[in-house]
This record gives sequence, structure tokens and C-alpha cells, in this order.
Amino acid sequence: MARPGNKIIQAKLVLLGDMGTGKTSLVLRFVKGQFFDHQEPTIGAAFFTQILSVSEATVKFDIWDTAGQERYHSLAPMYYRGAAAAVVVYDISSMDTFIRAKKWVQELKKQGNPNLVMALVANKSDLEQNREVQTEEGEQFSQENGMFFIEASAKTSLNINELFYEIAIRLAKANPSKPTRVHLHSEPQNRRRLFCCLG
Repeated sequence: MARPGNKIIQAKLVLLGDMGTGKTSLVLRFVKGQFFDHQEPTIGAAFFTQILSVSEATVKFDIWDTAGQERYHSLAPMYYRGAAAAVVVYDISSMDTFIRAKKWVQELKKQGNPNLVMALVANKSDLEQNREVQTEEGEQFSQENGMFFIEASAKTSLNINELFYEIAIRLAKANPSKPTRVHLHSEPQNRRRLFCCLG
């Protein structure tokens, strides 16, 4: 729940990436603490909400989990337009999904919100024995594109909460509190003025 006096940020977050990278599994693990070995592909997009409190703010996430199939690509701008944060996901056991993730990042940089908080997530770190994308490759690409990078596993829940907490912290820092906020309890003269003319 929101802490007293804590600012509240409503943030649209979009997940992008190839089909089968585990976007829905990441969100389900974060929002509901659930994981299913056989997750049905998302059709179009799915919507979730979750609230996180960090020291700087309470962040209310509106999460759009987009479909990874190519035929839904043209719908993606409808979901990432106006987003405050984007999570681009690839599967460490598939180089193709990493190449596709890079294309998503380039598209976001061209079309997305210029102040977008972007994360690159190397999912399925539990498949280390099948790894095709080295950690250093993800780290380097992230640094070159001003994103933060994290390896995660929706299956084992590794780094799932850390991912969303980091996004929440970055959003809070990007939305500093307005110093003009009026606290009526500390300014009694304002309170008198507010009630002076009530019939």
C-alpha cells in the first residue's frame, strides 16, 4: 500500500520480445507468483496491474504483455505509445530472439517516449546448458543503448522482483516530487481561507 506522504506514480509498462521468450511467464511470476511449464501464446496483448512501493514513491504499474508472433507486430506501437517503461525480453538459449530484441530496442528508440525507462531481460537463465547468448553480449548491447540489463528466470523466479523494483526506482527518480505541494495541516492560514466562505 501507499505510504503516507509518498508520491504515487501511475506507469504504463510494456513487454516486447519474440514469441516463446517468456514475457507472460515473467509477468505472471511478478504479479501472481505463478509459473506454468506450458504457457499459451498471448493473442494481441494481455493486461495486468501491480503496485510496488519503493522509498521514493509508490508505483502503480499498468502492464501490457504483447504477443510475440510476427503477425501482431503492427499492433505493438499501440501498446508502447505513451509507455513510461519497456521491458525487452530474449531467451538466453536462442540467438534469434536476441537479434529480434535488438530490433525492438531500435524501434523503441525511434518511436517510443524519449524518456522511456528501458530494460533488457535475458530470460530463461535456468537453461544455462543450452545458452547461445553470452551474458557479456547482453550487457554490452544494454550499455550502448542506455538500458539496464538483467538475467532472470521466470521458472525459478530469479531476479523477477529485482527487475520491477529497479524499474520502479528509476521511474521515481525520473519523476521528482514537486516542491510546490501544499500541506494544509502545516499551513493553518490556508485552512482558514478554504473554509471562510462556506455557506
